[in-house]
Amino acid sequence: MKPLTEKEIRAAFVNCSKGEASRLNVPRDLPELPWEDLDFLGWRDPQAPDRAYFAVELDGRLVAVTLRSTAAASWQARRSICSLCVTPQTGNVALLVAPRAGQAGKQGNSVGAYMCADLACSLYIRGRKDNGTRFHESLTEEEKVARLLGNLAEFVGKVTA
Repeated sequence: MKPLTEKEIRAAFVNCSKGEASRLNVPRDLPELPWEDLDFLGWRDPQAPDRAYFAVELDGRLVAVTLRSTAAASWQARRSICSLCVTPQTGNVALLVAPRAGQAGKQGNSVGAYMCADLACSLYIRGRKDNGTRFHESLTEEEKVARLLGNLAEFVGKVTA
């Protein structure tokens, strides 16, 4: 992924107002991130633990999405699989919900998916971050990246539909 600036990220949000995008917390360490290992930028808001965000380039266009996580439940310590990167996790998969874009979002409609709670999917599929529960897949790293980007595109499509 090419390095992103705060201005690019804020301008790319599709499911919140410009005012909300200007107030949300963007990672402060953007220049230090391992951009060569990222297929999308995902982060949690350190000041609001129930909020998360991601930005991904799809068809040459940067798209950013706001997310909310559900409250922690006792079942979350179980093994689950992220619907984006298909990585098994123990206690690190959360239901993240995005308000839909436009009028549907204003009416309270949303879409959700079970995702790595830390949104570090790119690092998991490359083996740069270990969750201790890896399983062998016959896919190459490039095929895993393609699957991840396809799943992200599908999710963004549901948000913007």
